[in-house]
Amino acid sequence: MRAPGAAGGEEERELEKTLKGYKSEVAPDMKMTLTWDKDLIFAARTSRGYVIDYDARVEWGCMPTESLLASVAACLAIDVVSFVQKMRGEITEFSMDVLGKRNPTPPQYFTRVELLIKVKGRNLDDRKMQRAISLSKEKYCSVYHTLRKDLEHEVRYEILHG
Repeated sequence: MRAPGAAGGEEERELEKTLKGYKSEVAPDMKMTLTWDKDLIFAARTSRGYVIDYDARVEWGCMPTESLLASVAACLAIDVVSFVQKMRGEITEFSMDVLGKRNPTPPQYFTRVELLIKVKGRNLDDRKMQRAISLSKEKYCSVYHTLRKDLEHEVRYEILHG
């Protein structure tokens, strides 16, 4: 019988071998430009040419905090899907409900992030989902590790059947 957390030794080494793609080939520097359009509207352009529009009044683009919350969810989702697939789980549907709670006064940082993953497929179980989420939160999700250390973070999941 293995101790809690020890179950991942060999499995984690195998996962790390398969992560040589998107996780190990990250450039140490990331560049983008932010350009003021008008009023409080800005456009961020990544070095790869993708554009994200920001608008303080949320008429022409998203708020920076919305894209931060989306980035936490997307980073964890990419990890979880990748890890579950490496564990021979077959995902046919994946979605996530995201809730961010913010400090009511400036600075209005996030105090809590709740993520509810809804996943459907074959060969999915609690062990795989818990392991994939744990690996992302504890080791691989760059966005999560960039946030405040006092941020409460909860990730739940539902394996959908049918």
